[in-house]
Amino acid sequence: MSDFLVIGSGVAGLSFAIKAAEHGSVTVITKGKLLESNTAWAQGGISAVLPHGLRDPDDTCEKHVSDTLDAGAGLCNEEVVRVIIDEGAETIDELVTWGTDFDKDNDDPERYSLGKEGGHSERRVLHAKDTTGREIATSLVETAKQTKNITLLEDHYAIDLITTGKLGSVTDDRILGAYVLETKTGEVRVMESPRVILATGGCGKTYLYTTNPDSATGDGLAMSWRAGASIANMEFIQFHPTCFYNPAATGPEARSFLVSEAVRGEGAVLINGEGHQFVNDHDPRGSLAPRDIVARAIDTEIKRTGAPCVFLDVSPLGETFTERFPFIHETLLGYGHNALEKPIPVVPAAHYQCGGVVTDLHGKSTIRGLYAVGEVACTGLHGANRLASNSLLEGNVMARRALAEIMRLYPPGKEVPSSPEIPKWESGNAAPPDELVNIYHAWDELRRTLQDYVSIVRTDNRLRRAGYRLKNLSREVKEFYWGYTLTPDILELRNLVATASLIVDSALLRKESRGSHHTLDYPGREERFDQDTVLRRF
Repeated sequence: MSDFLVIGSGVAGLSFAIKAAEHGSVTVITKGKLLESNTAWAQGGISAVLPHGLRDPDDTCEKHVSDTLDAGAGLCNEEVVRVIIDEGAETIDELVTWGTDFDKDNDDPERYSLGKEGGHSERRVLHAKDTTGREIATSLVETAKQTKNITLLEDHYAIDLITTGKLGSVTDDRILGAYVLETKTGEVRVMESPRVILATGGCGKTYLYTTNPDSATGDGLAMSWRAGASIANMEFIQFHPTCFYNPAATGPEARSFLVSEAVRGEGAVLINGEGHQFVNDHDPRGSLAPRDIVARAIDTEIKRTGAPCVFLDVSPLGETFTERFPFIHETLLGYGHNALEKPIPVVPAAHYQCGGVVTDLHGKSTIRGLYAVGEVACTGLHGANRLASNSLLEGNVMARRALAEIMRLYPPGKEVPSSPEIPKWESGNAAPPDELVNIYHAWDELRRTLQDYVSIVRTDNRLRRAGYRLKNLSREVKEFYWGYTLTPDILELRNLVATASLIVDSALLRKESRGSHHTLDYPGREERFDQDTVLRRF
């Protein structure tokens, strides 16, 4: 029994754990290694309006709010936007205290070096070269390891949430803990806690091409759905415009290599094979328009020309490119591409889940005692399309706010209602999968289905076709799940199918085009859809 059970080891989960350890025992579980998170893969940075004297003199919180609302296409919760942005400077101070080393201004070492990304009107993005996420994640892991009261468990896969509702109580639906697979031993453990914090990240691996790590399989979302929590806005899957395109490269790292939006913020431009800056034909902000606009412009250009990709020209940066983006430059060289000699071939790729588990401004879900923070949650900050570099900001701010609310409502030491006895885990046969190829084929079919039918541009017909295929896959998953010994591959496939189905079902309900949901059947934005798409299993 832990006072706090945290599922996930990115910025949201670890920042919560470090602060919560001052009040009680904390167990952090992650299905892989501590640094295998979306946070660690983030390149660009974290957006925040710093105190006067440290920020761009023209920047204000009001401008950051306006940029966020504009990117969110009318679906942001303005109160949430204002609160999270107002607490941005405090977030930076916390991260620095925990050891994060943001780049400083070369001309004034007392000030941070601030970058600019798509959709931002001012320079307000703090960074650590082009591996900001890795810097933040590493500092948080090291701090957590040195913090008393925190137990860090790698290779522990959360299978399902345990609630009183799942155990038969219809009047008292509250969290009791989770069933967890210890992958090294194959043992399924009951991990009890009256306070469970989901920080499991997003679901990029539902798509064939994604900037996300292999761990991004929608686990927290799927578990919450099965437990009966409300889910919102899953039709809004943001595609990052610039994923490196190299058909000769092999391996998931090659297919998923992101070329940070900060490169465009420093002056790089998107061009087609003829050198034309085609994004300017779609939006006056050109290559620095919000991500949904740029991604659709690229998709349109590729379909118009029949070319497999477009190009990112970094020549306007000159040698600044290698100084500011050494990781990107060296990685591209490793794939045989010198960006200083020729433009970078790029395509859009699934990047961020703008919807998720419905929470309030304190991270509370619709199940008592279950909190969700970071990408897995739908707070109302992102609306229909996330503004670049707002995700790391949200993860840290909401972790702090969630802890404050827990300490107000359910502080450790406060008597909680008695709980029913939690049964031991019961699974299907203990037989190992006889043909792993079936599982891998199902995984591949799912990702290709979403890539082909539920991508940047959609139609109802494509969505229905995707739905049919997902129903068939769901039946296969049940056979795998109950017929074989549980493995991470089976559990991930189960969660991917559930998450993909939520994306399709939500997209079919939104009969308009808005933000990162664009359908040819309903190309305009409709006032009657100025509301969240909320789904609940029961």
